[in-house]
Amino acid sequence: MTNTNQESFADFDLRPEIVAALADQGIESPFPIQSMTLPIALDNHDIIGQAKTGTGKTLGFGLPVLNKVLGPKDDGYQDLPIPGAPQALIVAPTRELAVQVSKDLEGAAKHISARIGSIYGGRAYEPQIDDLKKGVDVVVGTPGRLIDLMKQNHLDLSQIRTVVLDEADEMLDLGFLPDVETLLEAVPEQRQTMLFSATMPGAVITMARRYMVQPTHISASDPEDDSLVKRDIRQLVYRAHHMDKDELIARSLQARGRGLTIIFTRTKRTAARLAEELERRGFAAGALHGDLGQGAREQALRAFRNGKIDVLVATDVAARGIDVDDVTHVFNFQAPEDENTYLHRVGRTGRAGQKGIAVTLVDWEDVTRWRLIAQALEIEQVEPVETYSASPHLYEDLDIPEGTKGRLPKSQRTRAGLDAEQQEELGGPDQKRRGKQRGRGRDGQSRGRGQGRQRQRTRSNRSEKSQESTSKSEQKPRRQRTRTRRKNGQVVDRGSKGDA
Repeated sequence: MTNTNQESFADFDLRPEIVAALADQGIESPFPIQSMTLPIALDNHDIIGQAKTGTGKTLGFGLPVLNKVLGPKDDGYQDLPIPGAPQALIVAPTRELAVQVSKDLEGAAKHISARIGSIYGGRAYEPQIDDLKKGVDVVVGTPGRLIDLMKQNHLDLSQIRTVVLDEADEMLDLGFLPDVETLLEAVPEQRQTMLFSATMPGAVITMARRYMVQPTHISASDPEDDSLVKRDIRQLVYRAHHMDKDELIARSLQARGRGLTIIFTRTKRTAARLAEELERRGFAAGALHGDLGQGAREQALRAFRNGKIDVLVATDVAARGIDVDDVTHVFNFQAPEDENTYLHRVGRTGRAGQKGIAVTLVDWEDVTRWRLIAQALEIEQVEPVETYSASPHLYEDLDIPEGTKGRLPKSQRTRAGLDAEQQEELGGPDQKRRGKQRGRGRDGQSRGRGQGRQRQRTRSNRSEKSQESTSKSEQKPRRQRTRTRRKNGQVVDRGSKGDA
C-alpha cells in the first residue's frame, strides 16, 4: 500500500491549532506513513504501522492522539470521569526515544492545552509523581518506570483511551514484551491500540493479534524504492584493521560536506574510549552509552542537537531515540549484530527526505557476519573492500581533502564542545552516580590508590592511639600483689631464698 498524493495536514480532520503548530515548525506536508495512518487513526481504528526508520512514524500516531485528548481548557474536560488522569499512553523502549517523542508531541501541542508527561528511569521519582498529581493528559514513558509508578498507585491507567507501542521490535530485542503485556492488561479493554515498528518479528505480530481488535496493517513504501534500506542512504563497507580504525575515522570525519555524525560501537567501553580519543585529536565529540547517568546522556544529546558537538559516539540501545534531521554520516565502528540493528543504525541518517552516508567498518573476524547481514538486506556490496586510513579509494569515496591527517587542524576547531552544554541535576540514581564521580580524578579514573592510602592512614591513626594509651598505662605505678610461696607444703618467707 503506497501513497503518492501531495497532501497537507490541513486536508485531514485535525484540530486547526495542531495544524498551525506544525506550520510554525515548517511542517506542512505529511510523509507516506503519516498520510496513510491519519484517516484510519482519526476514525479510532487499531493500526499496525510499518515503515523504514526515519520516515515520520512519530507524528503518524502522535497527531491522532493529540486530536483526541481533552485538555483543561477544552469543553467537556470537567465532565471526564477523572479530570487530570492520563487519557493516552505511549510506550517507548528507551529513555532517549521517550524524550524525543515527548518533544515532538509538545511541539505539535503548542496551541492546545493538552499536557504531555515523560515517565522514564534515570530521573528522580518525585518530579514525575508531582506532574502526575497536577494532571497529565498524555503519558510517554518506558515500561519499567511506568510499571513502578502504577504499582505505587501514582499512575492511574483506568482512563486510558489510546495506547501506542513505538518501536515494538526494539522492545522485543530488549526483553520488554512481558512488561508491555502488563501495561496492556492494566488499561481498559475498550481502547484504541496502535503499534509502530520498522520490522515485524513473529513475537510482535503475536502480541498484536492478542491485544488488538481487527487492526489495519499499514506498510508505507516508495514505489521506486523496494530495498529495505532507504535509497537516500549511500552505503559503504570497508574491511578495516582494528589498529587503524581510529586513524581511519579521524580522517573520514574531515570529509567535505560532513555535518552531524553518529558513530556506533558495540560496547560501552569502546564508545567511551573512542569519544575521548577523538576529543584528543581535536574533534568536538561526546559519548552516549548506558554507563552514563541520565543527566550526562541528555547533556550529550542536547549538545549534539544544538551543534555544540558534531560527533556522537553511541551504543545501539542509547541511540535508539536519536531523531536529528541533519545527520549526514553514520559510521559503524564495528559490524552490527544483525540486520535489524543495521537498519536502525543507518536509519539515523537520510531522514526527512535528506541524503545520507552510512559507512561500516568490518573486522576480519566479522566478515562472515556481514555477509549474512548483506544477504538478508539484499545489499549489493556483500564483500567489504580492504581499506586503510591512507587508501586512495577512501579519500575518493568520502571526498576527503588530499593530505588530510588524523588530527583536526586548530583552524577548524570551531565547535563549543560538550562542556558548553549544561548538565541538569536530575536527582535519583543519576545524582548518586554523579556523587561517585566527584571522587574521580580529572582523567575520570577512580582514585583507588588514594583511597587505600586513606584507609591505611586511618588504621595507622588507630594504632597510634592504641600505643599512646598503652604507654600512658605503663607510666602509672603498678599495684603490688601479695603472693604466698610454699615449699613442700610449708609457707616460705618472701625475703628468704630458700634452701636451693
